[in-house]
Amino acid sequence: MRRTLSFIYEALHARYGELRWWPARTPYEVMVGAVLTQNTAWVNVEKAIANFGERLSPEAVAEAGIAELAETIRPAGFFNQKAAYLKELTAWYARYGYDAPSVQREPLAKLRAELLSTKGIGRETADSVLLYAFGFPTFVVDAYTVRLCDRYPIEAGKGYEAVKACFEGNVERSVGVYNNFHALIVANAKAHCRKRPVCGGCPVAEACGRRGV
Repeated sequence: MRRTLSFIYEALHARYGELRWWPARTPYEVMVGAVLTQNTAWVNVEKAIANFGERLSPEAVAEAGIAELAETIRPAGFFNQKAAYLKELTAWYARYGYDAPSVQREPLAKLRAELLSTKGIGRETADSVLLYAFGFPTFVVDAYTVRLCDRYPIEAGKGYEAVKACFEGNVERSVGVYNNFHALIVANAKAHCRKRPVCGGCPVAEACGRRGV
């Protein structure tokens, strides 16, 4: 398994390079993006974040009314629901004084449990916040990762935690590697490993068991 994942990483890295996710100016902007990207395309998240202008801060979100916040993030869809989720996530961050170093001094397992108990924060969102906003080594699993496992195939097991454990147990425990590996999987899924795959030119096509599916 370790050899397989190493091959995939190196092949994708050779094609796409260092993708340097997540595009954001502050840890809090990552947090907001992680909520807004639920069930929508990233282009819609960018529009919603742009609507904040210079007002994107935990203090501003905490003070804003739900209706005002929902209108700001309307381009991201499910805006009433996501506004409530942003309020909850911001309240969690307030426990640490809106201070990223204070979060980073806490144990990963503790923070993940806290986030998963926060309304609207599922496993993918929690791991995205921990990895991309705060630099914890926790692998993010999304639909693209599951698709890669199913098609290649990678015997990673079933369910989020099983796939996460597979990658974390067989990939170098590094924030940089976890960050880029997830980004590489997404980039290749958009270019080749789509719902209807485009196998021609895929950097892992020759070793993929579902080539030409």
